[in-house]
Amino acid sequence: MLIDRYIYAASARPFAITLVMVLVALLLERVLRFFDLFAQTGATLPMIVELSANLVPYYLGLALPASFFVSVFLVAARLSDDNELDALMAAGMSIPRITRPFFVISIIFMFFSLALFGFIQPYSRYVYRAVYYVASNAVWDGRAQPATFVDTPRGLVLSANDVDPTGTLLTGVFLRQTVPAGERITTALTGRLAPGDVPGRLTLYLHHGQSLEDSTNSPPRFASFDTLAANLPYYVDTPPFRARGESERELTLIELISGLRDPNSMVPHSRLAAEFNGRIARALSLLLLPLLAMPLAMVAKRGRRGAGLALAGVILFAYHHSLQFGESLADTGRIHALPAIWIPFAVFTVFCCWLFMSSLRRPGDNPFSRVLERINRPINALGDYLRRKAPT
Repeated sequence: MLIDRYIYAASARPFAITLVMVLVALLLERVLRFFDLFAQTGATLPMIVELSANLVPYYLGLALPASFFVSVFLVAARLSDDNELDALMAAGMSIPRITRPFFVISIIFMFFSLALFGFIQPYSRYVYRAVYYVASNAVWDGRAQPATFVDTPRGLVLSANDVDPTGTLLTGVFLRQTVPAGERITTALTGRLAPGDVPGRLTLYLHHGQSLEDSTNSPPRFASFDTLAANLPYYVDTPPFRARGESERELTLIELISGLRDPNSMVPHSRLAAEFNGRIARALSLLLLPLLAMPLAMVAKRGRRGAGLALAGVILFAYHHSLQFGESLADTGRIHALPAIWIPFAVFTVFCCWLFMSSLRRPGDNPFSRVLERINRPINALGDYLRRKAPT
């Protein structure tokens, strides 16, 4: 039908923009941390790209419901602002009929989320952890970076304030070494890294420094030196990463079901049940978002769009964390997964259905419209006061 195609087209733009903005915002902080990892270890730029790419499915699972809700809210609010909603209702179309295209989209997103949560995310999560393991344990090439801590094997940490372009001549050197029952802190004015006598070892020559050794078996010992040589071991080869499946979050839905049926499963059944039910509940939650977005958007005609989005954010935030809390309780075995996860889902379902049905009697007026009106009343009064006081 023409109205369905119109709503589909109107929803595409805000959904795409919101999805991209949320994904970029979520990924940006992680990417900056990856570049810090790149500076500290021998990780390569392709590893950083692969790490970021394998985070996309995880963040997509977070961004998809938010983007879909915002798109439904904005489209419905625009229909209300432009009186198109009133015209459609005057032509004999009911609110459920106008909402039908959003339900169709939610069904598509629900099946996509099942594939995302059930099969794509487990593999991407394992690949991410494997690549991160290789990147964080990458072979150190024996060159230091300025103002960067380098973790070498056997509990050695090296840092320098300034480093020459070759990465071997250091100024303002800090070295932390693990000793029996304690640690040794060494600082020096200058230092130089040189290859050791055997593969996998470096020699750090320190000049004009001090050393403090603190051990539980003896009192602290302080010493000054003009020249000191320290051996620095480093891995030539990175040990292989573990096999997939030690964490329930790396298992697909089919593997979770198989683990629940296996009495000898490596992962406790409580954790498997919590993970399985949590994924299903989050996918089904997409079906409820149009029921929540439509009533809140219809009252935006009176200038309460920002307050409506804020109120919806609080509701969705509370629901998200209630599911997380239920999963954590089920994960530890304190409560069975069925009541821990599906009771919050049932409460959210009843709430969305009640709000949607209450809006059918008087479109644009529901219990939250009066709440939003009370919230906006002092805000509007403050705005009017500031406009009157503003110089002309």
